[in-house]
Amino acid sequence: MTQHKRAGILMTAVLSLIVVTFLSTALSAQSAKAEGLITARSGDTMTIRTPDTSSVVVALTDNTQVAQVVGAFKARRKQMSMAALIPGLQVKVEGSYDAKNQLVAKSITFKGNDLEDANKIQAGLAPAKEQIQQSEQELAEQKAALERQQQEMQEQQQQMKEAQDKIDANKAAVEAANKRFGQLDDYNIFDEVTVYFGNGKVKVDPKYIPQLLELTKKAATINGYVIQVKGYASSVGSASLNQKLSDDRASNVTNILLQQGHVPLTRMLAPGAMGESRQVGNDKTAEGQAENRRVVVRVLQSKGIAGI
Repeated sequence: MTQHKRAGILMTAVLSLIVVTFLSTALSAQSAKAEGLITARSGDTMTIRTPDTSSVVVALTDNTQVAQVVGAFKARRKQMSMAALIPGLQVKVEGSYDAKNQLVAKSITFKGNDLEDANKIQAGLAPAKEQIQQSEQELAEQKAALERQQQEMQEQQQQMKEAQDKIDANKAAVEAANKRFGQLDDYNIFDEVTVYFGNGKVKVDPKYIPQLLELTKKAATINGYVIQVKGYASSVGSASLNQKLSDDRASNVTNILLQQGHVPLTRMLAPGAMGESRQVGNDKTAEGQAENRRVVVRVLQSKGIAGI
């Protein structure tokens, strides 16, 4: 074989290697899909748990398209805000992986009934966690009392055993409740503003705007923050009207945060319309009704980000 032929063969091999490398790179950049339950939302990213129990970190960008699948045959899509992406929502994600092994979302879709279920979870999560915390505090107090009794009165062993059995039962109930709600990440509350409304009113009183803007400034200093807005109504009037009033109130407060406070959409959780639920005042009195006509705004940070 001549030297010229050997050089030609070598050149062909090099070109083949370049083509294979290029094709491998192109294939790695192809689109990827993931489907699962949103378990955490931290600003520009969210985490979903797939059916095989693995976790995928999804990156959200300004180009991410969010849509709700509607229609009898699920053939139409209704464009939605990123605020609809809340923990507890079942989603399908299409995109591609970046250098950080995050799935950069090009499109995210979900079913309407899945969003409704996720909102119900969000609505019920807060009171359940409060009940768990109260039970844990009661458990700690009961255990401390029993330990004191052990030190002071050795003759009451049987009574102490019965009380200990009760403590164990309470502990099992707390652990069961923790397991039920453990799918959704816990949050720290860094700031809170409550906006009150007149009877049948949905317009935000200008006196609350400085408080809302100050809240957005504080939020901007917190790593991975999100803002939660929940609207409420008194039980005076029909339930359907009160549901709409709470929705309009939450939406109006959200608009102030977005338009005047310049909060990015990726930092906003979906506004919650709570209707007549979670009454804090006695609706039999004018003062109690006034306390119930409110919107509560909270700055939250996932405890996973805080390192807790």
